[in-house]
Amino acid sequence: MSRAQANGIELEYDTFGDEGDPPILLVMGLGAQMTAWDDEFCRRLAARGLRVVRFDNRDVGLSTKFDSADGLDIPAALLAFVSGGKVDVRPPYLLTDMAEDAFGLLDALGIAAAHVVGASMGGMIAQTMAITRPERVLSLTSIMSATGDRGVGSATPEALTLLMTRPPDDRAGYVANAVNASRLLHGNVLPFDEERTAARAGGFFDRSYYPVGTGRQLVAILASGDRTPALAAVEAPTLVVHGDADPLVDHSGGVATAKAVPGAELRTIEGMGHDLPLERWDEVIDAIVDHVTQAR
Repeated sequence: MSRAQANGIELEYDTFGDEGDPPILLVMGLGAQMTAWDDEFCRRLAARGLRVVRFDNRDVGLSTKFDSADGLDIPAALLAFVSGGKVDVRPPYLLTDMAEDAFGLLDALGIAAAHVVGASMGGMIAQTMAITRPERVLSLTSIMSATGDRGVGSATPEALTLLMTRPPDDRAGYVANAVNASRLLHGNVLPFDEERTAARAGGFFDRSYYPVGTGRQLVAILASGDRTPALAAVEAPTLVVHGDADPLVDHSGGVATAKAVPGAELRTIEGMGHDLPLERWDEVIDAIVDHVTQAR
């Protein structure tokens, strides 16, 4: 793994595949480190003729943390946004800043334009990239994400509680909590691999435990507002992938995203919750590679 100067901060990143292959940038979701894009998932994309780039968003993993923003009262900010009342909160950054981070990484790698794939919050960042700098986005793939319209992509009460709850600070408690949370987000359609999930959670904790960054990222999501009008101007070929069993971002979020972008394709993955289950890797990877190939 390597570090790059990007948009005035440092981003941790790594790559898979041949530098001469078409670049594809993977953007991960809320509080998730780049290693949530599983190594094998990335290798399979690279084996299909793509140069895969993944990275830690700001405030997560090994990228720059915004300690100077700790004066932000995250619970109060979230309550203000969720209640729908008057919001007097100045978030330390927005999704537009996170999109600029991604462009800064591409600059550091000498990549003029890339195919961009984002999952959950990463889908929101990817959408923002296609909106703000269309010339640099060769294609857009938005996975288990939404438009920012508060009327679509709603979470179940259980998933919303999970979103608003800080994980334990000790490793064992963190891993146990992560397994329970992952089981909920995975849904009850496909088999759930508890052993694999626990091992991955332990790896995430050992690499970086920084829950306050997740809170600031969530404030950024809520403060960035609705992208629906801006998505109508997106020209990048767009694929929307969404599971029909997603408890955190309801399938309506994917439907709304596909409807907002002219010519977008919606690919609904049967049984997929708010994760990338092994049983659906081939389907998701095929969809991404087919989309990139058509865009080229």
